[in-house]
Amino acid sequence: MTDTVLNHARIVDPVAGTEHLGAVLIRDGLIAEIAAKPYPAGEFDSGVIDLKGAVVAPGLVDLRAFIGEPGEEHRETFRSASEAAAAGGVTTIVMQPNTSPAIDEPAVVDFVLRRARDTGLVRIHPAAALTKGLAGKEMTEFGLLKAAGAVAVTDGDRPVKNAQVMRRALAYAAMVGMPVIHHVEDPDLVGEGCANEGEFATRLGLPGVPHAAETIMLERDMRLVKLTGARYHAGLVSCRESLEVLRRAKEEGLPVTAGVSINHLTLNESDIGSYRTFLKLSPPLRHEDERLALVEAVASGLIDVIVSDHNPQDVEQKRLPFAEAAPGAIGLETMLAAGMRLVEAGQITLPRLIAAMSTGPADILGLSAGRLGQGRAADLFVLDPDEPWVVDAAALHSRSKNTPFDEARMSGRVKLTMVAGRFVHSYR
Repeated sequence: MTDTVLNHARIVDPVAGTEHLGAVLIRDGLIAEIAAKPYPAGEFDSGVIDLKGAVVAPGLVDLRAFIGEPGEEHRETFRSASEAAAAGGVTTIVMQPNTSPAIDEPAVVDFVLRRARDTGLVRIHPAAALTKGLAGKEMTEFGLLKAAGAVAVTDGDRPVKNAQVMRRALAYAAMVGMPVIHHVEDPDLVGEGCANEGEFATRLGLPGVPHAAETIMLERDMRLVKLTGARYHAGLVSCRESLEVLRRAKEEGLPVTAGVSINHLTLNESDIGSYRTFLKLSPPLRHEDERLALVEAVASGLIDVIVSDHNPQDVEQKRLPFAEAAPGAIGLETMLAAGMRLVEAGQITLPRLIAAMSTGPADILGLSAGRLGQGRAADLFVLDPDEPWVVDAAALHSRSKNTPFDEARMSGRVKLTMVAGRFVHSYR
């Protein structure tokens, strides 16, 4: 295989939190060398790409993305999702189990892995269902699912209401060494709510979702983690009260991590505007003060992971009154670019942003991703951080077009993405 050299690269190390100008030598799908300075002209006969100071960083690991295959291929397929991911610098996707059928048996895990390997461009790992049929009543066989290749257990965007079922699941997961990812919303408190409870929702005439719907469920889970010792990840947090719960749990030394969506870091409830259904999310977008608290929590490391919360919905599910529309937005292709807004605003450093999108999620799942190092797989992306562009929903690679950033101005374009040294995206 011909060597590939990424020369004059601004190499970002999310583990060390550093950047330096150097070069990356890729050979046989692996990183052969990370040079402390650019290679001199003529060092290599061919395969040299002069990046002129563009960023090179480990490929992103998206811990929360829905892919419609099997069963809902009209929303997303492995191919379309991986094309969107590659265009956004994502080299590893952890897919949610709420497919048709649900990923609640080893045979379905095996199908997903084989189908993703045959048709996808990036690495796709299934998270298996925590309960059978995602019904929240009877646990799945975590050990068998792990042996088949599942990397975590979760019921996706469905919370487990029954505390006894959750306790048993955490205890079983601790026994087999599987992380549990939970959607922390009390469905009874959410009720018919579709927007952040407060003045803004009242003025729009929309039923609200209180912060307590999230914090009560999170508080319960922390107590169950203390009982069982299981590794626990709160899939999405959206308010300051949840941050206090997390802070106390981490101070106690509980094996707890948490994620936040890029939408909740870069948008707030006011962006809903005149009932824009592409911004109907679960949990809902919160007040600006909550958004700023979430950004600060990512910068400090209290929140470990940033996710796209990629949830494609077709036109029929979104072209409805706001209260009736399905929640969810696509985000694989725009996650990094939206995150660059926080870097430009000086609210978070670029290494920390990339760490929360790569190293953090990889470490939670025990994946050998999210790092640049000699001998590691060459899963990486090249970013021009200064290139401006405007999001055109029609031009995005996802089968669904429900982006909350339609016509938004972005700064930062992924120019190249590699998986195991193979180019899976190139934008010139």
